[in-house]
Amino acid sequence: MFTLPKEVNDFLITFTKKKYPIYVVGGAVRNLLLQKPVTNWDFATAATPEEILQLYPDGFYNNQFGTVGLEKEVAGVKLIFEVTTFRKEGQYRDRRHPDKIEWAKTIEDDLARRDFTINAMAYDGQRLIDPYDGQRHLREKRIVAVGDPDKRFTEDALRLIRAVRFAAQLEFLLDEPTRLSIQRNAPLIANISAERIRDEFFKILVSPHPDEGVLFLKNTGLLACLLPEVDICFMIPQKSPKRHHIYDVGTHLAMSLKHCPSADVITRFATLLHDIGKATTFRRDKTTGLITFYNHEVAGTRLVQAIAERFRLSNLEKKKLVTLVKYHQFTVNEGQTDKTLRRFIRQVGTEYLNDILALRTGDRIGSGARPTSWRFDLFKKRLVEVQKSPFRVTDVKITGYDVMKVVNIKPGPKIGKILSKIFNDVEEGRLKNERAPLLSYLRDLGKS
Repeated sequence: MFTLPKEVNDFLITFTKKKYPIYVVGGAVRNLLLQKPVTNWDFATAATPEEILQLYPDGFYNNQFGTVGLEKEVAGVKLIFEVTTFRKEGQYRDRRHPDKIEWAKTIEDDLARRDFTINAMAYDGQRLIDPYDGQRHLREKRIVAVGDPDKRFTEDALRLIRAVRFAAQLEFLLDEPTRLSIQRNAPLIANISAERIRDEFFKILVSPHPDEGVLFLKNTGLLACLLPEVDICFMIPQKSPKRHHIYDVGTHLAMSLKHCPSADVITRFATLLHDIGKATTFRRDKTTGLITFYNHEVAGTRLVQAIAERFRLSNLEKKKLVTLVKYHQFTVNEGQTDKTLRRFIRQVGTEYLNDILALRTGDRIGSGARPTSWRFDLFKKRLVEVQKSPFRVTDVKITGYDVMKVVNIKPGPKIGKILSKIFNDVEEGRLKNERAPLLSYLRDLGKS
């Protein structure tokens, strides 16, 4: 059927020599069938954790689920092989973890507890075990729950969002009974930790079709549970006289995400969230029908700060997300001065410039406009040019030590004031950023 890497095949042989049945399982089998790279090798075996550790004493086993981790090398890359004893599971009263684990006797018993049919296949190097038609569903590009979908989702509510994640990653559709079950059980996602939700949601954002993932979340009711601030935006219209928008706010956000050229997950997240403030700032003039969203970026910034906390983002991730949303409404005008552009760069930060430009590109296309314009192209060129000039006080060619020495003053706040004045004069073109004229300026200052 397919050839396993030598290191994986040798690993299987080690177990079979000891009469322990062992199989490659889960995503590794799925990716082999899809001819995609395998980055995680998971195995299921009849051997108990203690027997696995007898074969591989360097393994580590510190969990209650029968999984032993082993560091192995495949094609020169170090990976962790996770080997789990065949198991059955009891009830899931916390909607995430089984209350009780029992070792199973067969691979079929083990596969019965898995989430989706495309993940419920096993391969022993010669024979593929596929009791739930996973191969057929791969061909049909369908995400299908194993057995009763209600049972699968009530066992582990994280599977609700995982179903959508697999659909977005693999460019599949949700099987109708599976989709309807997600709708029925969507509120159960509240039982899952913010960190696990974030990790799955971020995988949707970096998938080939993140916009479709967001729409799957909306149509199954999950978006209202995860990001109600985005969900409500699908009810906010934008079409009106003197407006260029062709979509409601929610669809605009999804389309902006679709066309965001950045692969960075926080930039994509900011693109999805950039206009959520429009839901609370929506106004329609009764006479003209004109729709406005005054200060929506201010309202959106407050909402995004709360979302960042809810999703347990790191401080750096939060700073970036909030910055991109706060300043996304920047002006692009050929009449802007260099000083105005430098102020914009300082607000956003040089490290986030490419990200906010990527957000604007997605925003433009998601509004029905062309990816760029001559004004936008000129704006981007000028952002590069103005950074060649002194950008901060520290960029001027003299230091505080020079000020003290030439002006003959002691350390104190006056030095900073002098340097700020010099920087402003350099920025406005009244002084050249060269040591000789700057030192001459200081000598004149010392005489006054």
